[in-house]
Amino acid sequence: MSLALTHARFRILETARIPVAVVGGAFFPAASMLFFVVPFAGDDPVGATYATASMVMFAVMTSSLFTYGVGVAEDRAQPWDPYSRTLPAGPAVAFTGRVLSGLTFMFLSLIPVVVIGATLTAATASPVRLLLALGAVVLGALPFTFMGLAIGYCLPTKAALAVAQIIFFPLAFGGGLLSAPGDAPGFVETIAPFLPTRGAAELLWAAVGDFTVSATSMVTLAAWTVAAAGLAAWAHRRDEGARFS
Repeated sequence: MSLALTHARFRILETARIPVAVVGGAFFPAASMLFFVVPFAGDDPVGATYATASMVMFAVMTSSLFTYGVGVAEDRAQPWDPYSRTLPAGPAVAFTGRVLSGLTFMFLSLIPVVVIGATLTAATASPVRLLLALGAVVLGALPFTFMGLAIGYCLPTKAALAVAQIIFFPLAFGGGLLSAPGDAPGFVETIAPFLPTRGAAELLWAAVGDFTVSATSMVTLAAWTVAAAGLAAWAHRRDEGARFS
């Protein structure tokens, strides 16, 4: 585990040397809070709480897809990546370090959203609900983390960036992240339970409020998580085989 932490520290320091890479991951969700949540739902405690939870998941999805998708693809193009896989520690240690560093930047991207929600809106949540929300964030991040890894291990950098962008907005809009629970357009409400974003959002809504999760959304979230994990594992094995065959 100490070696994995060393790899994670290396990746964190490497990214932190480029501040815009850290700020960029938090900018879009924070800007969405300022432009859409604060003016329209900021004075409603229930609406602001749900909207803040939605923006938290928005930040989670952004960070997961782009940190892993583009980051893995970029690393694969560097000479250090194939060399690190030949070290005695093995590829699993480097892989764990990558996941840990990605989780670090994911949680950093949530801070501006939470601060804006706490200071500029009427959103509220007890300490217990915040702990539940933390668990919901971890569970909700899983399918998007696996999607990002699959993209990064399958595609070169430019293609990975394009695919992450193509996937991102339809999942966010179609899952109902850009509207309050029950207020999305009819066609969105129809397809949302079958997208992982809806299940992840419902977990957060239930954690911070009195929202009742849908069984369909939970089954869908689990199915997407398993499918994305399988795809990521296949992509990783395929990349390993291509490099050492």
